[in-house]
Amino acid sequence: MFIEHTAASVSGVQPAFVEPALESLLNQTMLRVDVLTERHQPGPWLHNETHDSCGLFHLVGAGNYTVESSLLESALHLEVGDMVVLAHGDSHRLSIDNRSHANHADTSTLICGELHFSTSTQHPLSQALPACFVVRASEASDTFRQLSSMMIGIAHSAVSGRQLLLNKLADTLFTLAICDYASRTTERRGLFAAITDTRICKVLHAVHENPGHAWTMQAMASRACMSRSAFAERFTRLMKMPPMQYVTQWRVSVAEQLLRDRQLSVAAIAEQLGYASEAAFRRLFKRVSGISPGRVRTEMDECRVLN
Repeated sequence: MFIEHTAASVSGVQPAFVEPALESLLNQTMLRVDVLTERHQPGPWLHNETHDSCGLFHLVGAGNYTVESSLLESALHLEVGDMVVLAHGDSHRLSIDNRSHANHADTSTLICGELHFSTSTQHPLSQALPACFVVRASEASDTFRQLSSMMIGIAHSAVSGRQLLLNKLADTLFTLAICDYASRTTERRGLFAAITDTRICKVLHAVHENPGHAWTMQAMASRACMSRSAFAERFTRLMKMPPMQYVTQWRVSVAEQLLRDRQLSVAAIAEQLGYASEAAFRRLFKRVSGISPGRVRTEMDECRVLN
């Protein structure tokens, strides 16, 4: 599935309703964006392995590029400042677009990176994003263009802390790309379909902001000002899962983030997320994520040592 934004905004979508649930989710998105390389040489680049564990992005710094993939009905042409996101890391082929006379070896730059959701569960964003979408510099916000220009400038420099700066800017740029996608696309699914529904959006925002609340079906339906049956049907249709399952998955996602803080005990995290006992939380966490809270911390420590 490929989504290309158009300049026109989506009819009937009110930003005031879109922003709260999406912003609250992005605040705890558990996403890490890493710039891996900047390519300054011409020629094709084949990425033929699907990365189930991470997504990929490419930002054009100079020259024109072509992207080919089984996801696309036809080749996708990218210009300076354009950013293509392959949210699920699908295989693709990148090459210099020879249709442009400006494409020379010393004027071609591509900034490439990975998108990691640091959670074992399916994150709402990874489920809602299409396999491939592009943000056009010519249609993006001034902020997006300014940040992408800053990244391109740093990629061509030898400034101290260059890698860290690129990663920080890429994280912000990807957040802007998500917001741009949410405001422009006409083909919504999952989270992006739900946040256009004012009642469901209100519930999502509340769950994201306070996952440890004693959420029940009735409590969520009341907040949406709907009957239990009508709320359950609409929520499940939009989010592709029942409300209480979503609450559980979101709590586990938040727990994985909290486990990064060694000063928080597992018991404290369990209490913060509304579980009556540490044992109950440990059982649920392993059932949903497939690993124990202790194993999460061990893997995080191993990653710190490797880095």
